[in-house]
Amino acid sequence: MELRRQHQHGYEYVDEGQGPILLLLHGLFGALSNWHEVVREFSVGHRVIIPLLPVYDMPLTQAGVPGLVAYVEGFVQALALPGKFAVLGNSLGGHIALVYTLKNPARVSSLVLTGSSGLFEDSMGGSFPKRGNYAYVEERVGYTFYDPAVATKELIDEVFTVTNSNPKCLRIIAIARSAQRHNLSKELAKINVPVLLVWGLNDTITPPPVAHEFARLLPHAELRFLDHCGHAPMMERPAAFNAYLRGFLRSVEVMPAAMA
Repeated sequence: MELRRQHQHGYEYVDEGQGPILLLLHGLFGALSNWHEVVREFSVGHRVIIPLLPVYDMPLTQAGVPGLVAYVEGFVQALALPGKFAVLGNSLGGHIALVYTLKNPARVSSLVLTGSSGLFEDSMGGSFPKRGNYAYVEERVGYTFYDPAVATKELIDEVFTVTNSNPKCLRIIAIARSAQRHNLSKELAKINVPVLLVWGLNDTITPPPVAHEFARLLPHAELRFLDHCGHAPMMERPAAFNAYLRGFLRSVEVMPAAMA
C-alpha cells in the first residue's frame, strides 16, 4: 500500500483506518515509511497515525527530546484524538513515547518500544554524521541493520542528503546529544501501563542489555527478542514484529472488558 500523507493544522502525517488508535513515532533518521508494514497490517481494525517529526527543521533552540515531546502533544491536540491510545516508538521515537507517557499518563493505554533510547544508545555508531562523506553514511546506515542489504540505496541517499545540509546536521547533533543527556532510569517506575519491548538480538545501537534494563525498570513490561535483527525490527523483521504486536494488542485491548 502507498502511505498517503496528509497536511493539516501545520502537521504532516499519515492517518489510516478506523478503530483503536495506534500512534507511531519514528527515530532520528527515520521516516513515515519505516512503519509501512505496521500500517499495512493494522490499519484493518485500527486507526494508525504517524506524525512526521520535525527533526531536520524544528527551531534549533527546541531541537531535543523536550521539544519533540511538545510537538507530539500539539499534534495530539490539533487532531483532537479521543480518549486513550497505544503509542509505539522506535529508537528516538521510543524515547519520545516514554516522556510523552510520563507527562500525559491519562492519554496512553499501552506502549510498544523497539530499539528505544532513554537509557543508553550508541548514536550513529559512536560518532556524529560527517558532512559530504557518502561512504561513511553508507556504513552508518548499514550499521542500523543486521543485514546491511536492508539499507537500500534509496535509504542511504536520503540520509546522505540530510547529513549534507549544515542546518539539518546541527539539529541532528543537538537532538542526539539531548537524547544522551535525557536518561530516564529514575522515571520509568512511574509508568503503569502495559509495555511491549521488541528488540533485535543483533542491535548494536541499543544492545540487548538495554532491553533487559528497560524490562527491569518498567513495572508492566514484557520483552521479546528477534534473532538476525538490528535496531529497527519493524523494518527488518516485519512479519515477526507484527505477530508480537498483534498478540500484545489483543491482550491489552480486551483487558478493560475483562476487568469490567
